[in-house]
Amino acid sequence: MHAGAEEEISAVSALLQTAYDIKPSSLSKGPLGTATRNYIARDTEGRLWFVKVYPLPTDLAGEQQALELTNFAGQAGVPVTVARRTSNGSLIASADGVAFSVCEYLTGTETAVGGLRGKRWPAVGTLVGHMHRGLAHHPSGRPPRLIPSQEVCQFPDAHRRLAALVARYEARTPRTDFERWAIRTARERLASLPDIADKLEKLPPLMTVQVVHGDLTGPNLLLRGDDVAAVIDFRPPEPRSPVWELGRMLTEEQTVCAEPDWLSGLVRAVSAYHSANPSLPTKELQAILRVATGYLASSVYPLREPLDHPDATTSSMEAYGYVRHKAAGVLLEHLDDAEEELRKHLS
Repeated sequence: MHAGAEEEISAVSALLQTAYDIKPSSLSKGPLGTATRNYIARDTEGRLWFVKVYPLPTDLAGEQQALELTNFAGQAGVPVTVARRTSNGSLIASADGVAFSVCEYLTGTETAVGGLRGKRWPAVGTLVGHMHRGLAHHPSGRPPRLIPSQEVCQFPDAHRRLAALVARYEARTPRTDFERWAIRTARERLASLPDIADKLEKLPPLMTVQVVHGDLTGPNLLLRGDDVAAVIDFRPPEPRSPVWELGRMLTEEQTVCAEPDWLSGLVRAVSAYHSANPSLPTKELQAILRVATGYLASSVYPLREPLDHPDATTSSMEAYGYVRHKAAGVLLEHLDDAEEELRKHLS
């Protein structure tokens, strides 16, 4: 356990009772969080609760907004782990240097980290379509609006970000194999931007933005068998492209590089999404792979991690960087095939 863990557990146990009226009989370490410390609390009635402790300083106002969005999605019929309110109506309790939120804990689930396959494709497509349909009514992004499509991919700023990254690497001697690979890859992406720009010319001129989940990736989808049990870890409400978010989920590197039938699965998922959310124009959905390709080509993560967070550069993060880059190449190779298949199915 980290330094001060016993004191933290004691403080959390006390706050669970005073702020949430939950009387814990036990409090144990939960699944690892990216930026949080997580616990599983069992109360005296046998119910399980997920406790997310935020290291300070954390933007607690932003975390509160994310939890409010979670509950908003739940009210729209999306399966979520509903955040519990404190006795004063807040979704975060804080005292004595400890701040945390509480939601129900789901047992018997797994994340979608291993990739999508089989019946999970249409199940995820339907779920995300239903979620986006509900979130389109959120006050922060209502009504949905149109923006230039290349902004959806964050492409206009790609040259500046990649050129700055190359310059930072060239100002120092690479220390690891990953750093040497990162600078080669950054240079390759910088050189490929004109070709990517040509590919993005085929995007619809304008694309829809609205409030979306904000971080819809494999770890944030809980599955029971082939069904989605819950969507977790929403981000604060911010208008983004539904197609960008759907594509980010459906083209994760674990799926694209490991599942030989990922393209047919993608078509099934997008078709299911369209049935659940028919208001989103089909021309935007047909461009889902083009959007994902433009986004990955513009990305500097995790290439910049050895420069920005050297202590957090682990072997698993490096492996993620290699396979993410490989996935970007696979997407580029299948752009036209994917759009043709989607055109046939969505029309």
